[in-house]
Amino acid sequence: MTDKPAYLTREGRAKLEAELEELVTTERKQVAERIAAAKELGDISESGEYEDAKKSQSLLEGRIREIKHILSRAEMIDEDSASNGEVRVGSSVTVRFEDDDEEETWTIVGSAEANPRTGKISNESPIGSSLLGKRPRQKVTVQTPSGVMKLTIVKVR
Repeated sequence: MTDKPAYLTREGRAKLEAELEELVTTERKQVAERIAAAKELGDISESGEYEDAKKSQSLLEGRIREIKHILSRAEMIDEDSASNGEVRVGSSVTVRFEDDDEEETWTIVGSAEANPRTGKISNESPIGSSLLGKRPRQKVTVQTPSGVMKLTIVKVR
């Protein structure tokens, strides 16, 4: 795991803390009960239920470690401070695609919160990192896995 900062909004931090609480208080107990129930069935060396429960436990503990690591490196995004019109982590950016004149708005967030389907893109993604430091009316060319994208920044909030 890396030690670089994990940029989080207040909402993103709250979601991670709630997920961690749920995993530690509820999910752990449920997985432990599944393991105990599978052990009661007898020979665990050939028990599919036991193996499945142990695999679930491993995934659960991995996610708990991951969230704790993210939270330990969390650097809060100051969503209220003025951006001086420049794109930064926490900014909402409206861009116009050069090839079809469509507009789209994204919020630049840390990788722990990124969810492109909801309009949140990572500051580490090709598009997110290309937008950082730019201002409205600037043109940006981005090399993405699906090819070159050309965009113009319309608005920064």
